[in-house]
Amino acid sequence: MIAMLRSTLHMAFMFVTVIPYTLAILVARLFGAKGDARYAIAQKWLTLSIDAARVIMGIRYEVQGQDNLPVGETSPAILLVKHQSTYETFLMPAIMPHPLAYVFKKELLYVPFFGWSIGSLDMIHIDRSQRAKAFAKVVEQGKALLDRGVWVIMFPEGTRIPRGERGGYKSGGTRLAIATGAPVIPVAVTSAKCWPRKAFIKTAGVVDVSIGKPIPSVGRDADELMREVETWIEAEMQRLDPEAYVGKH
Repeated sequence: MIAMLRSTLHMAFMFVTVIPYTLAILVARLFGAKGDARYAIAQKWLTLSIDAARVIMGIRYEVQGQDNLPVGETSPAILLVKHQSTYETFLMPAIMPHPLAYVFKKELLYVPFFGWSIGSLDMIHIDRSQRAKAFAKVVEQGKALLDRGVWVIMFPEGTRIPRGERGGYKSGGTRLAIATGAPVIPVAVTSAKCWPRKAFIKTAGVVDVSIGKPIPSVGRDADELMREVETWIEAEMQRLDPEAYVGKH
């Protein structure tokens, strides 16, 4: 009952606060604010939502491996992140030292307020029905963003995966890395311990985030590189959340 109440309060908090932040982003764009300025507004709301999850629902996070992140204003990186819930989509911009550009399906643009916000940011939205064109767009926009010091973030499993399970890792992220020469950085996240996918009720606890060392992409095969990323992420998930993998191979 308490978890239900806390989850409802947090959802209401996000619904109420997303409206003024979205309006601020839209107004900033109208008056010609640069992408970094608009991103900073969105980052504030995402950080506020993560802080509210801690205060209202008792969901905290701990980060390991932050020193593995590249140093330098324009050092490129492509983050390949384990995807278990909405939590990490909010958390990554809150903890990363560079602006992030998500690669996402264009349908999200039609979500009121949230979609309008991301549509006004320097993100990469794609039409999944046009695969070849979609990937060409990802490479073109990704390279331009990486050159500006914006890091590209992708969820290689493509969708949220239940706790203790493994999705099919797709090579889009490593293909982009090879095309741009940027290193890939694997990230393991145990968000489903507290915030399961498609679940309204969340529970208090700690979400562990582990950032792996950059893996060079130059001269690599995309599928082979993705297998290396998958192996690291899944091994790290079992280390961080061993009880979720009891009895599984």
